[in-house]
Amino acid sequence: MITVTEDRFRLAQTFTISRGSKTEARVLTVRIRRGGAMGQGECVPYARYGETLETVRAQIASLPDSITRPALQSALPPGAARNAVDCALWDLEAKLTGRPAWDLAGLPAPGPVPTAYTLSLATPDEMRAAAALHAHRPILKIKLGTPDDMPRLEAVRQGAPRSILIIDANEGWSVEVYAELAPHLVRLGVALVEQPLPAGQDQMLAEIARPLPVCADEACFDRASMAGLRGKYDMVNLKLDKTGGLTEGLATRDLARQMGLKVMVGCMVGSSLAMAPAVLLAQGADWTDLDAPLLLAEDRPHPLWYDAEGVHPSDANLWG
Repeated sequence: MITVTEDRFRLAQTFTISRGSKTEARVLTVRIRRGGAMGQGECVPYARYGETLETVRAQIASLPDSITRPALQSALPPGAARNAVDCALWDLEAKLTGRPAWDLAGLPAPGPVPTAYTLSLATPDEMRAAAALHAHRPILKIKLGTPDDMPRLEAVRQGAPRSILIIDANEGWSVEVYAELAPHLVRLGVALVEQPLPAGQDQMLAEIARPLPVCADEACFDRASMAGLRGKYDMVNLKLDKTGGLTEGLATRDLARQMGLKVMVGCMVGSSLAMAPAVLLAQGADWTDLDAPLLLAEDRPHPLWYDAEGVHPSDANLWG
């Protein structure tokens, strides 16, 4: 039996990117019950990809209760709906067999992975203060993507002089803005930039200098999207809500590596249940950005543990 519920988790503070702000995470939780066991998964429908809570719920409702992971891959397209069901099926299999999900997937035993911590878009003074508050964190991810980003970036560097900085422009720059900013990003020690240009309008990335690594986010979904990234990007940001679950996520990660692309494992703003399978995907990744539970004011029971080593694999009571 497949059931779907909507859950809301308050954020510790308003989270802003170039597309807008949010004060809560609204997610769908899928639970699948078979053989006396229950597996669960979570997804975050994302308007940027044409998803709503209602459309994703309808996609899930179209599935038979007997759906299997292999059949699911062709029953639904990549996206939030398939992600929640795929991850619930992994969890269910782990519960039924008594084997952890990492073992079922043929992966080595997971350990903690260092993760970036995200600073949302705000005024330069506010971002400087936020950076200073989190200057102890080794990696800070800065949300930018406006025509007036240099004062914000300078402010963050002042607030956190020793942290590694990565930039996420969320498709917010033009070619001209990126070309102007790129030397300054290098000067300030930025390690990489995510999706500086809109997906579908990024061909110029193959024609202009890339003085620091450029990571595909909105331009990268699953294996089918990878061919279009050649020559334009140096890295891909894999999110389970884009790949449509851990099954495709693992396959896409392997293809990215075969293509010579580095891998970041990222997330939408969801709870620990959404992050738990992504921690498996993040094992051995070049970069990890699974900080969403740190942005929440409330989380699920048995939440993920974060410490100086990063984000730790989940307790089986939560997932896997």
